[in-house]
Amino acid sequence: MSDAIQQAYQTLSARIGAAAEPTDWFEITQERVNQFAAATLDHQWIHTDPERAKSGPFGRAIAHGQLTMSIMSFLPGGGGTGLPAVAGVKAGINYGWNKVRFPSPVPVGARIRTVGKLKSVEIKGNMLELVNELTVEVQGQDKPACVAESVLRLAF
Repeated sequence: MSDAIQQAYQTLSARIGAAAEPTDWFEITQERVNQFAAATLDHQWIHTDPERAKSGPFGRAIAHGQLTMSIMSFLPGGGGTGLPAVAGVKAGINYGWNKVRFPSPVPVGARIRTVGKLKSVEIKGNMLELVNELTVEVQGQDKPACVAESVLRLAF
């Protein structure tokens, strides 16, 4: 095992269970929702037709759950994902998701942020496998919009 992997393992292991500083608040615009709909072919009216969405189940247009999940690891500012930088990493690889829930919608125009909490770190050959719990908060809402366990592999 390389020194870089061992040092990274020790650094990350010390963060297990500690919540990170949240990211900055980030606005979810109708334009972003429409761009996501175009990219994914999901043009359901609750996302892309604000006028019709007023009479829908949420009273206004909402972001796709998959959009929220797609950007939650990349929101600007803070240490939102809870993962400190470690030396020697050649690539971070999305290995999947253990669990994903969308307890409440993200209304278009709302501001969201992410808070991460590292749950585990394991050495897997020349990689580290991390399970990171990510929670997306919506400004002014009690319930989170998304809670997910991301599985990430760091290649050295």
